[in-house]
Amino acid sequence: MTVLFQVSSVVFAYMVVVFLIALAKKDNSVVDVFWGLGFIVIAGFSLWRNEGIGLHKVLMNLAILIWGLRLSIHIFLRNRGRGEDFRYRTWRDSWKHFLLRSFFQIFMLQGLLMVLIAFPVYFVNFSSPLVFSLSGLPGLMIFLFGFAFETVGDRQLKVFREDEANKGKIITTGLWSITRHPNYFGESLVWWGIALFALPLPGGWTTLVSPLLLMLLLRFVSGVPMLEKKYEGRPDWEEYKKRTAVFVPFVKFL
Repeated sequence: MTVLFQVSSVVFAYMVVVFLIALAKKDNSVVDVFWGLGFIVIAGFSLWRNEGIGLHKVLMNLAILIWGLRLSIHIFLRNRGRGEDFRYRTWRDSWKHFLLRSFFQIFMLQGLLMVLIAFPVYFVNFSSPLVFSLSGLPGLMIFLFGFAFETVGDRQLKVFREDEANKGKIITTGLWSITRHPNYFGESLVWWGIALFALPLPGGWTTLVSPLLLMLLLRFVSGVPMLEKKYEGRPDWEEYKKRTAVFVPFVKFL
């Protein structure tokens, strides 16, 4: 079996299980909790099927483990007791043939994106062991910066929302004062860092499609546009938009 077929099969089985859990809970937003864990499954499977383990692989897979666990735990705690997220609830109320459409358009689509975005992970894991050297440092440093940026942004938002004085307000402080989406920007950096782990390998440059795809999705498709639509027309939001970069800190046009 080819590498892609093996990984796709594992992800398909994983997403079917997630779909059944969502069906039982009547809450499709649980898929967000299982997003980060899915990459851990891919990393674990491809590492198990690898041709040998070296420090380069260990560091990359440890990065995936830390990132995936942190993201899934964060989303689980954030969503606990809140019911289905407004995006999924809107689709539940408006879609015809909801079960079939949600299976393919939510769960299978996210599974496909998972396979595409995780490309650097199984590319490295299915390759021969690579000795960690200075070639791996840029990826590690970018990953750590992106991970810290995303984590701090999420933490600042959590603290802001827990303060009753901020009820109904929009966070505009901390990292949120230099970009409207520090969590999305941080996540894109995480995957640029992961992709750089593959760069020293023959053909490793092809894995750059992974962070590029994720960045485009977050910035122009499922991340920024869907979230910002929720606040459209609010005077405080429109004022915030005028003075704050949308994605890349301090860069208004990105």
